[in-house]
Formats: sequence, C-alpha cells, structure tokens
Amino acid sequence: MDIAVENFAQALVAGLLVGAVYGLMCVGLGLIFGVMRVVNFAQGDFMMLGMYFSLYTVGGLGVLTILGPEAAPVAGALLAGPVLFAGGWLLHRLLLGRVTGTRAGGSGQDAQLILTLGIALILENGGLIAFGSTPQVVHRPLSWAAWQLPLISDHLGTVFVNKARRVACLVSVLVGGALYWFISRVRLGKALRAAADNPEAATYMGIDVDRAHGIAFGVGTGVTAIAGGLVATYYPFQPYVGFDFVIIMYAGVVLGGMGSILGAFWGGMTIGLVQQLSTLVLPLQLQNAAIFVVFLLVVQLRPQGLFGRNVERA
Repeated sequence: MDIAVENFAQALVAGLLVGAVYGLMCVGLGLIFGVMRVVNFAQGDFMMLGMYFSLYTVGGLGVLTILGPEAAPVAGALLAGPVLFAGGWLLHRLLLGRVTGTRAGGSGQDAQLILTLGIALILENGGLIAFGSTPQVVHRPLSWAAWQLPLISDHLGTVFVNKARRVACLVSVLVGGALYWFISRVRLGKALRAAADNPEAATYMGIDVDRAHGIAFGVGTGVTAIAGGLVATYYPFQPYVGFDFVIIMYAGVVLGGMGSILGAFWGGMTIGLVQQLSTLVLPLQLQNAAIFVVFLLVVQLRPQGLFGRNVERA
C-alpha cells in the first residue's frame, strides 16, 4: 500500500467536500458585497443562526422528525434559508438600508462597518444568552458513517468518504447552482446585477435600488444560513463559531474575484482544498496559516482574484 498516495487522495476528497460548503458560504457573502458594496462583519453570525435553527427544528422542537433521521437535518438546513432571508430583509429595511443605497446620504463606509460590527456583537452575545456556551451538533447517523472507495488499484489503498459531508457537498452544489441560475436568468436576478453594476442607471431604468439591496442582503443571508445548517451536521458549534468562518468567507470571496458569484464559489473550493492538503506537510493547527499564505500570494500576483476580472460580475 502506498501511504503517500492514499493520504493525498484522502486529503483531496476531504478538500472537495469541505470546499463545496465553503463555496456556498462565500456565495452568500459575495452576493451581498457584489450588489451592496457592504463589508458585512455579521455574516458569520447569520451562519451561526442557521446552525441553531437547524438544531432546534430537527432535535430540540422535533418539528422535522417525521422526515426521519437522514432527511430531517437536510430539510432543517434548507428551511433555515427562507427564515434567515426574512430576517435579513427585515434587518436591511430597519437598519442597513439607512446607511446603504439611495437612503444613505453621506453616511459612507464607516457607518456600515460600525453597524455590521454592532449587529455581530449583538447576535453573538444574544446567542450566548439564549443558547448557552456548550458546543452542539445536529446528530444524524450519516455523521458517523463513511464509504470506502478503492483507488485505481488495490495496492494504493482506499479513501474514506464521510456520508454527512458528501450530502452537504451535493446540497451546496445544487443550492449554489440554483442561485447562479437565478442571478443569470431570472428577471429579478438581472435587476440585482443592474443595481450592482450601475445603481444610477438602474434607477433610470425603473429598478428600485433599495429594494434590490434588501433582496440581495436577504438572499445572501439565507444562503449562508443554509451552509451553516449543513456544517452543523458534522462540525460542533457554539454562539461564537461565526468568527471562525467569516475569515474563510472573506478570503474565499477575494480569492475568487470580488463581485463574482461563480468566482466566490470557486474561491471557497480553493480554500477547502488548501486547508485539507496543507495537513499533509503542516501540523493541523497551521491549516488557516496555509490559507493566508496562499491568499497573500494570489493578492500579490493576481489582485482581481483567481477567477475574476476587474469588472466581472456574477
């Protein structure tokens, strides 16, 4: 058995599975930044809310137990999307809309940064009061099960594929593909792109830019919440877990290309691959260090991102 080949294949598969979920997280943040030009510090905390929503709908309240232990966690993650969409839309209407879009006046970036940071702190500390600090996980049988896939020949060994991560990967690809189709083909999605490209021209064409921003913020929040619900099936979480992932989200969005939905997904995939493959040569504690080494190299060599152009949109 070739241990080196087996370890590389295992890390590659793990990177692809994790990277797809990272890509979905990055798509949510990329949509918000691409349309609204808002640096949202609270994005990781919206993901945390998606995790707890899935936890309580599946386990705590037992709402989805009728679907069975396999399908219920996926349904809980998907249901977190529309619920957090409504919350994000309402939050934009009441607070963020006053410092972004046509109602912003001269507020500028400073007010946006302070507001989103304040929202993040409120959500984190509110979550600590409401949910406690004990790490949680959405229990499902697939989390402890894996497929054994043989490599090209028997002497090269086998690769173990965690079933929960495989399901999360497939759902992430489907949701990401649906969002890309919505942005590219649906009239409302095209309106969001127009509001992102040139808000003033979009206004002259009859597009309500503030409404477009509210929808973009809600969709971006909901997509990240779905990713959070999927991660919750195999990753322990607590109210401060958002900070661990928001750094990955921003790195993925910049790597993929600012303002590009497709690029954000591939940026997240790149992060997942770098994170897992780095464990072949680095200690586990230096996974994130490897991410930022690659991040800095890409920013130096290709500032517009790996998969984007300076003016590219979704």
